[in-house]
Amino acid sequence: MSSPNQIVFFDTTLRDGEQSPGCTMHHDEKLRMAHQLADLGVDVLEAGFAIASQGDSDSIRMIAREVRGPRIASLARCKREDIEAAARSIEPAEKARIHTFLASSDLHLEAKLKITRPEALHQAAESVRLARTFADDVEFSAEDATRTDPDFLVEIVTVAVQAGATTINIPDTVGYTTPDEYAATFRMLFAKVPGIVGPNGRDNVILSTHCHNDLGMAVANTLAGIQAGARQAECTINGVGERAGNAALEEIAAALMVRRDKLPYTNNIKLNQLFPTSQMLAEFISFGCSPNKAVVGANAFAHESGIHQHGMMANPLTYEIMTPESVGVPATNMVLGKHSGRRLLEQRLTELGHSLTRTQLDDVYHRFTELADRKKSIYDQDLLGLLQSDKSSVTTH
Repeated sequence: MSSPNQIVFFDTTLRDGEQSPGCTMHHDEKLRMAHQLADLGVDVLEAGFAIASQGDSDSIRMIAREVRGPRIASLARCKREDIEAAARSIEPAEKARIHTFLASSDLHLEAKLKITRPEALHQAAESVRLARTFADDVEFSAEDATRTDPDFLVEIVTVAVQAGATTINIPDTVGYTTPDEYAATFRMLFAKVPGIVGPNGRDNVILSTHCHNDLGMAVANTLAGIQAGARQAECTINGVGERAGNAALEEIAAALMVRRDKLPYTNNIKLNQLFPTSQMLAEFISFGCSPNKAVVGANAFAHESGIHQHGMMANPLTYEIMTPESVGVPATNMVLGKHSGRRLLEQRLTELGHSLTRTQLDDVYHRFTELADRKKSIYDQDLLGLLQSDKSSVTTH
């Protein structure tokens, strides 16, 4: 890491994102998406879960061979066959990472894995050591970390660090934690796990966030983790992912830009590629993002209220905290609807080549509001139709 305040963006759209129902992509789509993520400036690109299928393994290997820039990662359980499959899939990469994980909460250990805490510690250590024989860069994730007994979380992170993990990920696997709890978890690990911080005060091991959105706090939790010392943020485009999704990359990146006063961190994301990347993903999967999705939604830079439109025409800063162009959106959208005021109507009619007197504008505006009450979308032909009764008195230029 070049700076102690540099945030590593770890994109898992092609792994955690693709696990979401309706988000499956074909090989060529995954490759195109990977190239776009590289253009966006992500630092680590988790290309898939090699052991899951031959298709996933082939896609990871293809991305590792053809995409340059990001570090290419494959997920692996703490099993020899998973780690060996991951190693084979990332072998062609210019920069590679094996990302291995093991559940750490008692609920997962007992109900899912049916192993004891000592067995989990042994598996974690052995798996990280094995992964290090294939890659210098190894990440360990303590699955369900935010519902794990804090003392045991310290234990399993400690053995992973001692075994050679270079990144430790603290997943909020089911979107359970709150920002203050999540921040406290990172502060606890910095204080209690030997070897995370070196003698020079710099991090020997990077701590990472990975937040799900089940309670709508994935981005807030991610930012809280960063403020508590995490220097990697795991996220996805449009927030796609298991159940309610993951922390949205575009929201984290925009927050780091807009709130530099509170979040004085640097990163490699090219903000003007956010919207194109969002649009590409929506093209490949079975759904786009919600219109009111922050940063990249269709309404993120759209205004219908007359009061807001008047403010925007006076100074865009009145109602926009970033420019649409800064995140790759072509332009602000001033929407004509039943909440719009005379000023925007007059401006649009002028753009269409019609100049109205004040009396004419009042009359047309009255009929416009009546139409807008009946019709959800108002188009230019609707406006031109409103002028027909005043055609002889309207000046055209």
